[in-house]
Amino acid sequence: MIVGERKPFDEIKESVQGYEKLLIVGCGTCVSVCMAGGEKEVELLASQLRMTNKLEGRDVEIGEVTLQRQCDREYIEPIVEMARNYDAVLSMACGAGVQLMADMLEPMSVIPGLDTRFIGIAEEEGIWAERCRACGKCVLGEYAGICPIARCPKSILNGPCGGSQGGRCETDPNRDCAWALIYDRLNKQGKLDSICRIAPPKDFSTQDHPARQVNEDYLKAEPEETPVQ
Repeated sequence: MIVGERKPFDEIKESVQGYEKLLIVGCGTCVSVCMAGGEKEVELLASQLRMTNKLEGRDVEIGEVTLQRQCDREYIEPIVEMARNYDAVLSMACGAGVQLMADMLEPMSVIPGLDTRFIGIAEEEGIWAERCRACGKCVLGEYAGICPIARCPKSILNGPCGGSQGGRCETDPNRDCAWALIYDRLNKQGKLDSICRIAPPKDFSTQDHPARQVNEDYLKAEPEETPVQ
């Protein structure tokens, strides 16, 4: 899932200064799971802003709504007319959701309330860890399901480096060395010989920015022309 964290309150407060009617829009998927931008987080932020505005003598109307997703048009369309009644939108989605919201509400100001961190997993309650860089050409099959690009701070494809000690990364003694993890799992799988293979440099040309993917199965077939009699 995409992991994000809420921006500092003071930063959010400054970014919405000057708007008399503000709509806070939450996202009920990824950032809801990591407790950054879901319905509860929207309610909390709205309460904080209302309280601060009242204490500072500002009269600001704050609306709240949480969508299932902000990265699909079909979920944004039902609130477009409602959003037009506000001066600005504070989006509690990842960067992709903020951008789609801004596209659909143009020329309204859509302000990000989160910092998008990484694609990751829930390690345990309240802790999320990066597991994927979305690098465009997955190599997990070659490294026993452990990504050296995302999990090694140096993104080494031929490791380990000379700095790891006792299975720990030299950048942080509390961090597992990704290559120690790869070695251990390949050993359990009986595939340790594959670690001797020299991997070529990572082909980052597959990361075409801005990337776009088309699934032909979703495209409507063009009607066949009726032959002239």
